[in-house]
Amino acid sequence: MGLRQIAQADLKAILEDDVNGFGWPITVTDPSNVSASMKGHSNDIGQMIDPETGQLVSGRLASVTLMMSSLADAGLGIPVGITNSSQRPWRVTFDDIDGVSHTFKVTNTMPDRTVGNVVCLLELWQ
Repeated sequence: MGLRQIAQADLKAILEDDVNGFGWPITVTDPSNVSASMKGHSNDIGQMIDPETGQLVSGRLASVTLMMSSLADAGLGIPVGITNSSQRPWRVTFDDIDGVSHTFKVTNTMPDRTVGNVVCLLELWQ
């Protein structure tokens, strides 16, 4: 097993292990309404300062990190942002730490084909 495969296995354990890692239940839904439940890492953070300008603003930064192999195993591709508002977007749903469910649409993705994960940047969906 090469170093990249070892790194991929380690990352999978970190992202998907909900006992010893950061694994968190996440539901991914593609534009054709096919859904899959999986484990990954989720973020939903309120911001008060724009990091680029230093100005006080109100904002929200949400993202998920998923293994591309898990998306493929679930019959899904790599999510993409869909800018056409007449089309259904890729959607991601997860609970916050208090068990409150939030649904987001995918606005942008950053796949890392070196170790096999994808970061999906999110925006609150309805």
